[in-house]
Amino acid sequence: MKPELPAELTRLPPHGLPVWWAAIRPRTLSISATPVLVGTALALAQGATLAWMPLLAALCCALLIQVGTNLHNDAADHENGSDQNDRIGPLRVTAAGWASATVVRRAAVASFLAALLLGAYLVQVGGWPILLIGLASLLAGWAYSGGPRPISHTALGEVFVLMFFGILAVLGSAWLQGAAGGRAALLAGAVVGLPAAAVLLINNYRDLESDLRAGRRTLAAVLGRDSARRAFAVLLLLPFVLLPILAALGHRGAWLGLLALPLALRVIRNLRRSRVGPDLNLLLAATARTGFALGILLALGFLLG
Repeated sequence: MKPELPAELTRLPPHGLPVWWAAIRPRTLSISATPVLVGTALALAQGATLAWMPLLAALCCALLIQVGTNLHNDAADHENGSDQNDRIGPLRVTAAGWASATVVRRAAVASFLAALLLGAYLVQVGGWPILLIGLASLLAGWAYSGGPRPISHTALGEVFVLMFFGILAVLGSAWLQGAAGGRAALLAGAVVGLPAAAVLLINNYRDLESDLRAGRRTLAAVLGRDSARRAFAVLLLLPFVLLPILAALGHRGAWLGLLALPLALRVIRNLRRSRVGPDLNLLLAATARTGFALGILLALGFLLG
């Protein structure tokens, strides 16, 4: 018996903007914007004066790198056979036949090149530290799905997200505003990077069986379902343990981030109760919203504290 096709594939394919809107996966783009806002707020709390142009350029760069990564992943997973008809995750435009792998990959390259051009301006502002962070981010965005051993096929994906959508992004954003950040930036980067890593973990938890069939050994595949749920809880709860440490370093407004704790607890509870299926897509979006809420509350705490 052939597997039933997803509902999206039984309709006529769309054209234009709806295709690309689906391809960039907008529900999780907040994970690239959040650390930029947090790093900027931390710099202002440390006495920096807001520089609007570097902030806007950094936001655009972060979003473009994530979009490029998502597009490259869309094309690469189709070509290597990872995306099958029984996929329960959000639709991939290449696998659905809405766009060719060549066109999607060209869009990914265009996104990376746009980030590179904006990054040249940021290097003028922030110097060699921004150059290193920017080049590493672009390379990691390509290596996530490219090369002989893509990061997305290993158990290191969550570490990649923690570093590039957390620690390095906060450090770089604070530096662009004229502040070194120090220990507070490292901790704040972990606070926003850990929920971002949880977004990837629940994505791979949802796709565990199909990933194993495709030979992908993601963290969820290595841990198994029970341990993956526990790891997910750790990733969402550990940031709230770090908030008091930030407060002890002099950023008392970090306590404001605790207001996001009920959201994290709800997502953890819902994952325990959910069966493997399309409902996990809703939990993935809820996890991204939880990380965004925590990041915004932390940024406000830095500014108010």
